[in-house]
Amino acid sequence: MEVSRRKAAPRPPRPAAQLPLLAYLLALAAPSRGAHEPVWRSEQAIGAIAASRAYGVFVASGSCLDQLDYSLEHRLSRLYRDQAGNCTEPVSLAAPARPRPGSSFSKLLLPYSEGADDPQGLLLTGWTFDRGACEVRLLGNLSHSSLRNGTEVVSCHPQGSTAGVVYRAGDQNRWYLAVAATYVLPEPETASRCNPAASDRDTAIALKDTEGRSLATEELGRLKLRGGAGSLHFVDAFLWNGSVYFPYYPYNYTSGAATGWPSMVRIAQSAKVLQFQGQAALDCGHGHPDGRRLLLSSSLVEALGVWAGVFSAATGEGQEKRSPATTALCLFRMSEIQERAKSCSWDFQTTEQNCKEGEQPERVQPIASSTLIHSDLTSVYGTVVMNRTVLFLGTGDGQLLKVILGENLTSNCPEVIYEIKEETPVFYKLVPHPKENIYIYLTAGKEVRRIRVANCSKHKSCMECLTATDPHCGWCHSLQRCTFKEDCVPLDNYENWLDISSGAKKCPQINLFRSSKDKTAVTVVGSFSPRRSEWACLVRNVDTGRELCKGRSPPGRICTCNIPTRAAYKDVLVVNVTFSFGSWHLSKRFNFTNCSSLRECPVCIGTGCAWCKSERKCIHPFTTCDPSDYKTNQEHCQGAVEKQESSKTAGGGRFADDRSDRVSTGLQVFYIKSIEPQKISTLGKSNVIVTGANFTQASNITMILKGTSTCDKDVIQVSHVLNDTHMKFSLPSSRKEMKDVCIQFDGGSCTSVGPLSYIALPHCSLIYPATTWISGGQNITILGRNFDVIDNLIISHELKGNINVSENCRATSCWFLAPSFKGSKPRANVTVKLRVQETYLDCGSLQYLEDPRFTGCRVEPEGDTELEVKIQKENDDFNISKTDIEITLFHGENKQLNCSFENITRNQDLTIILCKIKGITNSNSIDTSSKKVRVKLGNLELYVEQETVPTTWYFLIVLPVLLVIVIFAAVGVTRHKSKELSRKQSQQLELLESELRKEIRDGFAELQMDKLDVVDSFGTVPFLDYKHFALRTFFPESGGFTHIFTEDMHNRDANDKNESLTALDALICNKSFLVTVIHTLEKQKNFSVKDRCLFASFLTIALQTKLVYLTSILEVLTRDLMEQSSNMQPKLMLRRTESVVEKLLTNWMSVCLSGFLRETVGEPFYLLVTTLNQKINKGPVDVITCKALYTLNEDWLLWQVPEFSTVALNVVFEKIPENESADVCRNISVNVLDCDTIGQAKEKIFQAFLSKNGSPYGLQLNEIGLELQVGTRQKELLDIDSSSVILEDGITKLNTIGHYEISNGSTVKVFKKIANFTTDVEYSEDHCHLILPDSEAFQDVQGKRHRGKHKFKVKEMYLTKLLSTKVAIHSVLEKLFRSIWSLPNSRAPFAIKYFFDFLDAQAENKKITDPDVVHIWKTNSLPLRFWVNILKNPQFVFDIKKTPHIDGCLSVIAQAFMDAFSLTEQQLGKEAPTNKLLYAKDIPTYKEEVKSYYKAIRDLPPLSSLEMEEFLTQESKKHENEFNEEVALTEIYKYIVKYFDEILNKLERERGLEEAQKQLLHVKVLFDEKKKCKWM
Repeated sequence: MEVSRRKAAPRPPRPAAQLPLLAYLLALAAPSRGAHEPVWRSEQAIGAIAASRAYGVFVASGSCLDQLDYSLEHRLSRLYRDQAGNCTEPVSLAAPARPRPGSSFSKLLLPYSEGADDPQGLLLTGWTFDRGACEVRLLGNLSHSSLRNGTEVVSCHPQGSTAGVVYRAGDQNRWYLAVAATYVLPEPETASRCNPAASDRDTAIALKDTEGRSLATEELGRLKLRGGAGSLHFVDAFLWNGSVYFPYYPYNYTSGAATGWPSMVRIAQSAKVLQFQGQAALDCGHGHPDGRRLLLSSSLVEALGVWAGVFSAATGEGQEKRSPATTALCLFRMSEIQERAKSCSWDFQTTEQNCKEGEQPERVQPIASSTLIHSDLTSVYGTVVMNRTVLFLGTGDGQLLKVILGENLTSNCPEVIYEIKEETPVFYKLVPHPKENIYIYLTAGKEVRRIRVANCSKHKSCMECLTATDPHCGWCHSLQRCTFKEDCVPLDNYENWLDISSGAKKCPQINLFRSSKDKTAVTVVGSFSPRRSEWACLVRNVDTGRELCKGRSPPGRICTCNIPTRAAYKDVLVVNVTFSFGSWHLSKRFNFTNCSSLRECPVCIGTGCAWCKSERKCIHPFTTCDPSDYKTNQEHCQGAVEKQESSKTAGGGRFADDRSDRVSTGLQVFYIKSIEPQKISTLGKSNVIVTGANFTQASNITMILKGTSTCDKDVIQVSHVLNDTHMKFSLPSSRKEMKDVCIQFDGGSCTSVGPLSYIALPHCSLIYPATTWISGGQNITILGRNFDVIDNLIISHELKGNINVSENCRATSCWFLAPSFKGSKPRANVTVKLRVQETYLDCGSLQYLEDPRFTGCRVEPEGDTELEVKIQKENDDFNISKTDIEITLFHGENKQLNCSFENITRNQDLTIILCKIKGITNSNSIDTSSKKVRVKLGNLELYVEQETVPTTWYFLIVLPVLLVIVIFAAVGVTRHKSKELSRKQSQQLELLESELRKEIRDGFAELQMDKLDVVDSFGTVPFLDYKHFALRTFFPESGGFTHIFTEDMHNRDANDKNESLTALDALICNKSFLVTVIHTLEKQKNFSVKDRCLFASFLTIALQTKLVYLTSILEVLTRDLMEQSSNMQPKLMLRRTESVVEKLLTNWMSVCLSGFLRETVGEPFYLLVTTLNQKINKGPVDVITCKALYTLNEDWLLWQVPEFSTVALNVVFEKIPENESADVCRNISVNVLDCDTIGQAKEKIFQAFLSKNGSPYGLQLNEIGLELQVGTRQKELLDIDSSSVILEDGITKLNTIGHYEISNGSTVKVFKKIANFTTDVEYSEDHCHLILPDSEAFQDVQGKRHRGKHKFKVKEMYLTKLLSTKVAIHSVLEKLFRSIWSLPNSRAPFAIKYFFDFLDAQAENKKITDPDVVHIWKTNSLPLRFWVNILKNPQFVFDIKKTPHIDGCLSVIAQAFMDAFSLTEQQLGKEAPTNKLLYAKDIPTYKEEVKSYYKAIRDLPPLSSLEMEEFLTQESKKHENEFNEEVALTEIYKYIVKYFDEILNKLERERGLEEAQKQLLHVKVLFDEKKKCKWM
């Protein structure tokens, strides 16, 4: 039985015709994805396409059928089916909204009878004309009249479906047509137009004898629709295993909805009698909530026994329901469809009922591994090449995708092998080239293209070519590139081309190995093309160019080069090896620089080095070792090398998402609202905004993009969390497709955001109007596509550069107001550009001409209620629309009337603009009183006078004279001003240059010469007592708790503890109960981070005397936290304070390390703070902003500083009752700055008194005054007095030492104020000190001496002051750091050793082998959680006040401290922040010390449990009666009672806590009774 069907039969190989080499190379060099594929364009949308084996390609469009050659470059013949000479559609067919099926007048196009037994080929065509006529014509001559025809064979409706296949059957071996069609549509007006005969109205499938005269149908040759069944849409017809199959789906042509599941109907491949063999439903709904009930395209992969279909879900009006999962490619095994097809009356009438009543068709499931989900597939074609299944897919945006199935039919990520620039949807049928399997015909809209089926040339090496696993591509030896087999010349030798079946191992490769003790061999392995010339091989030293060895071999033998082992060769580090025969070359470079560092044999041998087996080391290949090693080591390593190479060349893995879908264990609920924009270009977008809630509560936020189901996911970290409701992502580039977006918070489940579409770059098709006037303001419209992804619209002018304009864009149009180029030359062309990310796309040009010229106007009444205004304008090329122009008539006493634009008439000489004013009275009086007309054209505004008799001769005479006078005057003034300006600029530049030189020289000199006399004796270190240290650490932001915990505990009666608190105290000492309560509280949504920290601190105080028990609780909670963190990222554990255990650990460290802090670290820390204060006060400090010249923090740098000098004062302290000691020195020399305020001078005088006498003066700063003694006169010094300078806007400048003109050696007396004194003065914005307002009035007040002193200051000139400050405190800082990471007496503090050993043990238990994880755990638990807190807050340890400036400097020190513990290498450039650069050179040294510190702790012998318990017991005893524990217990109870029901429910569900449950109820009763008695 011979068969011809829509899918081409297996084709014979193309004859091996020799191509001229030059022509071949030119063809190969053409772009593989783009511009020069042959294209055939028809007048109408294409409705059918088919390719015959010998007669070309047939394309039906409109009412025409074209026969084209295979290259699509020539039309061989044309058939006009409806009207001669006219291809237009009889009825206009608008393209329906996808995925609704398209409409066409051509219904069947089936070439057949092309075998060797047939003298000539035939073509069966079906058209909607003549009630669904079918014709048989000769393939070689379409214009010849039809051989046979018949009516009512195909659907007569353009939107109706038809599918058919031709085959040979019967005793007489006749050709039969099995055709399925939608003969009747539900629309009554359409049905009446081509109503079939009554007997055919319910026909679904018919069997026709194509060799009969009228293609008649026998009575037994019909399969009819079941009564009451709706319409069926048939997609395809094909033959398989002796049956004809028709894929279809029930479809409502009115609503456009599928009314059932896609199915496959099967009939016997027989003659005359149609035998129904059943139907089976197809289920391709995986991944879509509504299922996919539309079948768009079909293809039988006959060699595999598999059928492929493209299925789609409904997309709604305007595609609003389209999602990344709308369409899918599903593959079904034909054997399973055949097995499950049942002969039941579901969609068709049948006499053989073998189904139960009410039984529904069983849906056949696809091959799961090959299912491919995509947002917009339209077509599929499948074939088998070299035992690999290849599928080609068309998309709705004009892409042709290629999918290669693996051995188990697993789909790979599709490759885009072609994109249609216009993004036209691909036709549902893809047709292969019947002779050359390297081409496929791609149909879209009105065009057909011949496309190469692979982009082989993109693979640049043999290895890359063969590992791509594309069966169409292989490595051509003679051309040394990846090609199709047909393109590899010469074609007569199969060895010249390596295909994927050969494997990458066959690729030519150079090997260098040690063959014996005396020599190293160089040879080449792999497959080669036939060698008809001799081989040549050469090894050259790259460094010197010297030849190390050279060899030749006859044809047929591979050249081998042997390099002798010589001592002189051990310095050869890089060699280049070249093999060649004829024009063929292969080269490879070997680098022996790092041989000795390689530790594995396979890696060693693979790089060309030699492996010594006995010594197990890698050596230079030209040096020697034991000769017994060489033979065996090559064999030993060979397998490993191959394994390593195969692992390198294997394809990349997909994104591994081993995270189970689970709700985050955190208490915070994250909410996602939207993503903007929802469309971006294929370039990606750097500012995609996601809105929602609670974003700042997450520490790790990622976006996951999932497009085509078989492709890798994109995982993008958040760029910036803008606030609690907005965050920004930067999305990478991608191919065109719609992707599903979800957001993942802290490793939890991924919350869907919705779809995001990657679309092509914008394309402009038209700008109108293309000409505008120079003043701008005209509405310009751009038409095109994909304008909804542009970032900016830019007008590019050759002189003014790029100008951003405000645009209003939709997907297909943009409009903007033309900018003004007034002052530019007329007739300028500007370029309109679209900016997408950093890419600028030319959109066309816009021409600017001189502004329109109006010559006059006339106002004429039209009746009593209407005025007509005619404005005359010179002819020009402007296209003025109604929206561009606005006309106003002025009349009477400045009265206005708006004139409504009517039209513009262009005459030979003038253009007339007509507008009318309607709905008025007394139009005649307005006419006579009218004065002028105002015309607005965009930005151009002109007043046009009414036409009058010319009276301008006088002005024509006077005007030139006046113009000459004005020009001469303007030139004179301009020259004078130019000289004056040039002189002033020269003076200012000289002043700037002088100041810059001075500042740079002074900064350099200070850095080299300055030194700070560190105060050795700073008195007793003012440590806080333990109670206040602990409370400031426990409650850093809650000072209100301090007083309730610090009442006198010694006067309390120990027996006075009430019964309820005693019971609660006993209950929280139940470990299981306490752990359960903590976990339950943390799961409550409104138990905030602040609540967790407070609860942990209350618990620490309540268990202050039970530190052993508190430590056991800490262990349990830390293990539980590790269990949570192990599911996410273990390196993030303990990084933040977001749980009770993290704050508990901070408090525990504070308690246990308080002694170490006081004894070892306290003194160097206080010295650092003191030294830093001393250095800051050595230079100017602005008292208003606290900024200083000497600082560590650039943000606090005072760079606007004026010139200053040191003033030595002789200070005399008045004797006061508070300090009458005879030993006190009361005459002290104090250095101050002339820019110091009086308040700053007081502070320095007080500090000098303390340093000199070792004790304070006895009064507060605000209790003393200063008097300047000049002879017998005294003058009180104040920050503000009557002599203070008041600047512009009422700003008062604070008095300074320089203001009072105090000179060196002046005497200043310190006295006790008698009047009432105020507390610390806080100056407002109405005061200034060193940073002055930018005020000209200030310069006038200061006079010439100070004029210009505050100009030309450059902040970067003073950055050396940061370095100067760093140098001054460097030794003190290093002493502090080393006191922290030192081990006194070679012993670590108990708490540190204990907790570090605990973390090491937990890492071993959890099989964590990465040492970085344990290092980070230790860093997060000690330096980050404790030391940084102390370093940034000296007021926690000492009784001192921390200023904002000191806080800024300590932040820099704390950052350097933490950088020392970081494992990441800092990559700092010149643009890095100074806070990082300041300690960049010191950090590596500190890092090494930290690593040694960690290692030393680990190497110490472990603590016994007895030692740790003894330490904790001693610490507990130290702190007895320090705190009011009852207050802490009461606060803990408040949390328990707030969440009482949740805690009780949790206790009920937990086993073994029944007794704790009873105790909790008892505690609540006691507290309730106490509350009733009003004790609480």
